[in-house]
Amino acid sequence: MLDSSLTADVPLGPFEGTPVTVHSAKGKNAKLHAATTCTQLRTRDVTTTEAPLNADTIGRMCSRCAQWGAWARPETGLGIFLRALGGVGLLYQLQSHTAPDPDDCWEQNEVQAAAALLRTDPVEPAVAAGDDGEDDDEEQDEEYWKARDEAKRLGDSVLSTWRSAATSLHLAQAAVPLFPWLAQWAEPKLTAKHQHLEALRAQAVLFVAPEGLMAAAAAAAMADPELPSEEEAFSAIGTSKEVGTQLKALWHEWHDKARRGWEGPSARTYLAYGPTHGIRPNRKDYARARAAVDELVASWENQAREAAASAEPTAMQWVTVRLPEVKEDTTPPWRERGFLRDLDDWMTGVLITYLADADWAGRTLTLRVPRLIADRLLSRSHHLDCQAHQDRPTPTKPTPSKSPIRPGIFDDTPVRGRQPLTADHLRLLCSMRAAAKDELYIVFSTEGGAEVLPLPVIERRLAGGWQCFLLAGASDLPAAVIEPWAREVGPRPDDREGLWPQRVRSPDGPLFGEDLGLAQGATRAAWLVHDERDAERNLRLLAMARGVRDLRTLDGGYDDHGRSRTPPHPVWLGLLAHAEDLDLEPFEAADADRWRSGGSSIPLGVLADVQVYTTNADPRVQGKGHSPFCAHSRERGVVAQDDLLTVADLLDNDDFDWCSKCWGYAVRRLTDTQLSYYRAAHRLHDIAQSLDPSRGGHDRLDTETITRQLHELADWRPDGEDHWYTSGARGWRRIVQELQAKAEAVGRDTP
Repeated sequence: MLDSSLTADVPLGPFEGTPVTVHSAKGKNAKLHAATTCTQLRTRDVTTTEAPLNADTIGRMCSRCAQWGAWARPETGLGIFLRALGGVGLLYQLQSHTAPDPDDCWEQNEVQAAAALLRTDPVEPAVAAGDDGEDDDEEQDEEYWKARDEAKRLGDSVLSTWRSAATSLHLAQAAVPLFPWLAQWAEPKLTAKHQHLEALRAQAVLFVAPEGLMAAAAAAAMADPELPSEEEAFSAIGTSKEVGTQLKALWHEWHDKARRGWEGPSARTYLAYGPTHGIRPNRKDYARARAAVDELVASWENQAREAAASAEPTAMQWVTVRLPEVKEDTTPPWRERGFLRDLDDWMTGVLITYLADADWAGRTLTLRVPRLIADRLLSRSHHLDCQAHQDRPTPTKPTPSKSPIRPGIFDDTPVRGRQPLTADHLRLLCSMRAAAKDELYIVFSTEGGAEVLPLPVIERRLAGGWQCFLLAGASDLPAAVIEPWAREVGPRPDDREGLWPQRVRSPDGPLFGEDLGLAQGATRAAWLVHDERDAERNLRLLAMARGVRDLRTLDGGYDDHGRSRTPPHPVWLGLLAHAEDLDLEPFEAADADRWRSGGSSIPLGVLADVQVYTTNADPRVQGKGHSPFCAHSRERGVVAQDDLLTVADLLDNDDFDWCSKCWGYAVRRLTDTQLSYYRAAHRLHDIAQSLDPSRGGHDRLDTETITRQLHELADWRPDGEDHWYTSGARGWRRIVQELQAKAEAVGRDTP
């Protein structure tokens, strides 16, 4: 591993002198560390202070912390800058692939010899030499194939190293323009990398056969042939239908192999064994069937070679190739990495052989290719963006970013001094992996004011010309606010009963309806985690999301790997409650059927606008509505395509088609005021049922207790409010008065 530690010669630009927190042992010349957990800090008496980021501070940094240490919060401008430099970032890339690696251990003469051997068709060397000794024949055969295998491994190593060097140059050239103050300092290092890449390409091109590339391009253009499935020579394979199936499979396999590389026909001779596989060699007509298959494959090979040979050799075309964007690399460490690794051998050979100019920073390569190859590049038969040009395109050079990272973009300056956020800023924030894909941010714009949005939504809006300022991320929330909340929630219980407490059924219970409240939502977000270290992070995300007006705006879509970019599932459970926890019977109209309990027509009041989310609320659309937590909706939380209703909508309509397992929807968790009203309404409904003459049992009623409870409910007010002049306040008082009159009447009639 190269030592790519931050050194004093690296220009710091606008971040020069920015205070950073350092840790050290006592002593004037003690090494500075980014964290007290650094293994090089071998003392218990640690001094923590702030120091300006400059050459003196960098000179005292521990070498490990100078490369991997987090000297600033990763979501700040300085954090992103240092993260781009450290680890396997810019400093590492500028040192790698600048000269031949001693560990590769290959010389130019070895490369030339290996390439020359592979450019010839494989033969039996002993037979070709006419040696009469069988032992000598076998020994010569073994040596020949061993040499050929070694040559193939060397060729693969050269090609792989060229791809790695190209990826490294791209990463370095793309990073420097983001920090313009690094351009002059990095120029000599980038020049060395470019020269080494060209030297590698000169070696790699020796292993590529241009005539093979032409033949592969011709093979790719071949249409499906007429297959001779009725010929008698193939009768050993089976019936004509079976022969047709086998030959069709053979054609597709040959066509796929022939268009992917530059090898000669001998590299695909094994394909002819497919149709006759499983037939005994001593069977009658086996030899004739094998010969017919060999002849058929040879005819395809000849057709491709003849088409390539007939192409006009001087007809050349300028083509620019746009390489795929570098994505998050999830490749296992034992496999080759980089943005060229997914190209097939043919495309790799074309790039190496016909490269004229390269803008590695912009991932755009200029090629001068034969017309036949140009036709294939422009045929849309692959995923690369290719364009033809009449004249040689003017090469482009990396230009400094119009919106470089500097103080004031993120939360490293006062809000009044913030700079507008751009797509480049956000892209760099994500590429540095400084922010999780499900991170939420508070942003401010003149159109929407302050909003809480996920990164993908911010990215889409910026692409449309939207302007905003970044105020804070979930990780920016003060610990003084989050930590007391986390202590209030408490640690996760060890037993399932503590994790999922039994529901309280009686409206008079102090915990009745708790499953609908915000407090229960916080416990769900903090407790339902695989790693306890995620508990505080979930609470931060929950705190951000609680103020969102429409939870559908938290849908970030999907990333390049098909993963949903949305808050974690426990956070959704902190925002929404299950439909089965919500009992709306008190608010329903009284039922004329004496055998049904019916409602009490209590006004919804503060519950009317409580949000309800479902997958399908339109009765005209076929299909049941499901909760965002239902298995039928993949338990993926709320997405942009979901329907938003209110509790009032649920009572006003009775034609919803809900899922019988999830009850069809999830409800936004109730605030303390809403939960208090919900409990009071259930208490009032419970009293109304007990006073219902159709139910009987008046002789067992404690009218004094009921009268006292009704007096308390008559004076009920939302928590923290002196009045509640809502649309349902008059209806509430009317129902209480009617029940008080009933209670008095029952009291008079009861001996």
